[in-house]
Amino acid sequence: MGEGLTGALSRAIEAGLSRERLITALGLGALTVLSWLYLMSGAGTGMSIAAMTTWSFPPPMRPAMAMEWSGGYWALMFFMWWIMMIAMMTPSAAPMVLLHARVSRHAQRKGRMAAAPIPTVWFFLGYLAAWAGFSAVAVLAQWGLERAGLVHGMAMWSSSRALSAGLLAAAGLYQLSPWKHICLQHCRAPAQYLADHWRRGAVRMGLGHGAYCLGCCWVLMALLFVGGTMNAVWIAGLSILVLAEKLLPFGNRVAQAVGVVLLGAAAYVLFAG
Repeated sequence: MGEGLTGALSRAIEAGLSRERLITALGLGALTVLSWLYLMSGAGTGMSIAAMTTWSFPPPMRPAMAMEWSGGYWALMFFMWWIMMIAMMTPSAAPMVLLHARVSRHAQRKGRMAAAPIPTVWFFLGYLAAWAGFSAVAVLAQWGLERAGLVHGMAMWSSSRALSAGLLAAAGLYQLSPWKHICLQHCRAPAQYLADHWRRGAVRMGLGHGAYCLGCCWVLMALLFVGGTMNAVWIAGLSILVLAEKLLPFGNRVAQAVGVVLLGAAAYVLFAG
């Protein structure tokens, strides 16, 4: 009877592990959709995202206006940024997360890891923790830029031609830099990353991957201050760009081409916009 129970448990665990990849993929998809729905609902700001969205480049320059930053508003802005990063970055991180689930399952079958799906959950939480750190810095930057009269508090986009041009130029130069190339290569080679860092544990691996992802994309995310933190056009455009850089066979060339375009956009905003 004991052997029968053990066999039944083993078969149940095996069946659960065989479905883990599908469950993980569905979970990532659901998280992405829910995050986008939260953003499209106004992210708790009480404003319609349509009012904060424009196709104009650069967005209309408006006289600077600062919001009242209460404790609740600080928390609201942090979660707005973090959930936005989850919505934007989860699709491009999905291949790494799914590969981690597959490798974990293989290790479990070989008896080198406890039979449970939890390691992949911890890996992804580590990844999200890296972007939580970025979101905290972004909120501080938003507060400072509002107070300096450089970002409109309600529209959440730049009120300064110099700020817009500077951020576009910085992003363009970074896209062409060796630091961008190094971080992008790590993001584009999930199998190599897992092979090199497997002994670090799920959370540390996820945090490390998040750090490389952050190193690859942080300046692009700073462009939200140019086009609008809640501008659906810029959020979607940057999301597609990140996805193309990381997943397309010619993603490195995409990154370089975007760098040149951003430098041209900086010149346009500064001299002709």
